Amino acid sequence: MVLGGRVRLRQAVGGYRAGMDAALLAAAVEAKAGARVIEAGCGVGGVLTQVAARCPAVVLTGVERDPQAADLARQNRDLNGFADRIEIVTGDIAAGFRGLDLSTFDWAVANPPYFDDPGALRAPAPAKRGAWMADDGLVAWTDFLTAAVRDGGRIVMIHRADRLANLLALLGARCGSFAIRPIHSFADEPAKRVLVQAVRSGRAPLRLLPALVLHDRSGAKHTPQAEAILRGEAALGW
Repeated sequence: MVLGGRVRLRQAVGGYRAGMDAALLAAAVEAKAGARVIEAGCGVGGVLTQVAARCPAVVLTGVERDPQAADLARQNRDLNGFADRIEIVTGDIAAGFRGLDLSTFDWAVANPPYFDDPGALRAPAPAKRGAWMADDGLVAWTDFLTAAVRDGGRIVMIHRADRLANLLALLGARCGSFAIRPIHSFADEPAKRVLVQAVRSGRAPLRLLPALVLHDRSGAKHTPQAEAILRGEAALGW
């Protein structure tokens, strides 16, 4: 269960499991009623169901290439009562957005695989490889997202902090108005993750936002701010 028990998730025992990154990505979506949101690589629907719970009257579409994960996403959609608001499409991000024959969205979000160089890490378990390794590189994900949103639409990604320069360069060809929020495990350690928001055709100056710190040295599981976000009592405002 996530969001303080408001959302239930069925997940594969041996495969990738939606966790902190999915929760943070969902908390970074502040879509208004009637908005359309698409998630690239939706997995079992961890982000989609949390966004649906956080943002009433928002319509969501998830794209997932793994048929088993897509089936679990549909089960989780139905389990949480979002059958009328969430659609799951089986498709490959590498094939591009236009091949899906969908109209553009107000928001496009993704938690892409964090590696695209097989030599950069020890090979993950086969059941987790698709979640860890971007076979077609980060460019395939940024191209999909920028094609998926209308002008003025928002893109939100969570990724490794050391890939921030790549994200800005790839998204910057068609997007601007960047907002960046560093994510730190502890306040005295470097950020390991970043949340990046971009606006298609946006021209506002880049903003570096206050960091989110997940843990402190008190022994509590999370900082009060992180706990409020994970329970759905606060959002990661931009």
